[in-house]
Amino acid sequence: MDMNEIPWIEIEDLSHPGLDVYTKLTEAQLRNRLEPEKGIFIAESTKVIRLALEAGCVPLSVLSEKKHLQTQVPEILSYCRDEIPVYTAEREVLSALTGFALSRGILCAMRRPKLPTAEEICRGARRIAVLENVVDATNIGAIMRSAAALNMDAVLVTPTCCDPLNRRAVRVSMGTVFQVPWTYIGEDHTQWPEDGMRRLKQMGFRTAAMALRDDSVRIDDPTAVSEEKIALILGAEGDGLSADTIARCDYTLRIPMAHSVDSLNVAAASAVAFWLFAGQYQK
Repeated sequence: MDMNEIPWIEIEDLSHPGLDVYTKLTEAQLRNRLEPEKGIFIAESTKVIRLALEAGCVPLSVLSEKKHLQTQVPEILSYCRDEIPVYTAEREVLSALTGFALSRGILCAMRRPKLPTAEEICRGARRIAVLENVVDATNIGAIMRSAAALNMDAVLVTPTCCDPLNRRAVRVSMGTVFQVPWTYIGEDHTQWPEDGMRRLKQMGFRTAAMALRDDSVRIDDPTAVSEEKIALILGAEGDGLSADTIARCDYTLRIPMAHSVDSLNVAAASAVAFWLFAGQYQK
């Protein structure tokens, strides 16, 4: 597609209402929890946008540096069934307007996909992760990337977690948030852990809390590793899993630490656990 064929709109200020999703709306406003069908998320970089499009996400508009109109933008538009607006300007102008530099030079606003139920994405799954109150977007993105790379079947997030479609989480995940099946387990905080743990057990999962406790066993415990279906439950930064959640689990697993290090970051711990329980079995 030639640059002259792209229906692009050059911008010089923030007056165009189509720019609100990039410049004015907060993550909470984009998510639009009161009307989920109207929710939006922002994907950044051609690779991430392409993965989102391949996963069936619907694009609404593109914000791009001018230099990408002949290269990256045509690739994105080739996935679009309908014509969408393409807003563009030089890098310096975009940085001034949006208040941040476009590290990959291109953004795409997309409709949030309708999420399946936990039971739907766990049908046939053997190795899943459950994230409890993980609130940092970088950690969410890194965990999603590890889950995809290391062969986990699905990720469930509790309602108090950071949104996996948060712009930073999507960027850190390198688009793998669109490759590993995930959804929420529960509609609000009252449905975890009691109701959520009950659902996991009904789906046939044994549950393993990742926690450094005196009564924990090594993460490579032969009995735990050989379970037919297991849900690895990882907790919040700093505080870890709640005592209630740990008490409800079938196992409490720890990663042995050396040099008096107290623990690993939750994202690093997830990679160790995912490799041990799922990744090492990749062919």
